[in-house]
Amino acid sequence: MGTVVVGFVPKPEGEAALDRAIEEAKLRGARVVVVNSHRGGGELDDVESARVDKDMESVKAKLDAAGVEHELRKLVRGFEPAEDLISIADAAGAELIVIGLRRRSPVGKLILGSNAQRILLDAKCPVLAVKADS
Repeated sequence: MGTVVVGFVPKPEGEAALDRAIEEAKLRGARVVVVNSHRGGGELDDVESARVDKDMESVKAKLDAAGVEHELRKLVRGFEPAEDLISIADAAGAELIVIGLRRRSPVGKLILGSNAQRILLDAKCPVLAVKADS
């Protein structure tokens, strides 16, 4: 069975990526590995951690309802999200990585697109970038 790895954040781009990862997994007869990566430290206090856990429960419910084999990974290791996503995809022998993108201004693309760019350039498997509905 193949593996589709998806980067998830509880935003429209994360939801769009998750929905497409489910579609791709069904088409490919693959399982889905959902990666939710945080740097940790002061960024992820107890309240934020509880919110993330609740978000991941919603993700699990969506995957269960879709009937797709899955694994959820919530990471707080201090790495960049791109680094976590790529390393998990490599370890799982992923056949596809799905990431969500949102519309940004030209300056925003230059400054904030580093994770998406790194995944697109450094991943060993194909990467599908999905636009979120604005």
